[in-house]
Amino acid sequence: MQDADTQTTIFGNTVAELVGENLRIGIVQARFNAALTDRLAQACLVELELLGVSAKHIEHVSVPGALEIPIALQAMARRKDFDALIALGCIIRGETYHFELVSNESGAGVTRVSLDHATPIANAILTVENEDQAWARVDDKGRDAARVAVEMVNLMEELS
Repeated sequence: MQDADTQTTIFGNTVAELVGENLRIGIVQARFNAALTDRLAQACLVELELLGVSAKHIEHVSVPGALEIPIALQAMARRKDFDALIALGCIIRGETYHFELVSNESGAGVTRVSLDHATPIANAILTVENEDQAWARVDDKGRDAARVAVEMVNLMEELS
């Protein structure tokens, strides 16, 4: 039987107990496509609470767009106040190459910050073809971001 602070989830064939109690989580949310990123954030915050992460242990900031997410994550990681970070954004393909640039660079930046600071970062920057695809994914992706953040903190503790 599970207590209130754990959930069992299946990623592939792995079953992980997700314990978020006493974790400190930083969230960086892009304001571009705000209706979508607000919904991502809402789903993420609800899931973090279900996993046992206290609202008082969550710092949530916003930035203009996806390209600004990595530098805000870097500033948070440098403070060493967080067990994990979460990136929330939504990039919708347009008619120019800008989609690829923003998608690739924001993703690479998130990964770089995670590796440079040995801090787990759940990347929930949606990259979609159209707004319908984004709406179809926001709730699941927001919840997944919370689960990934908590799971990776738990794993990093086991590995150290």
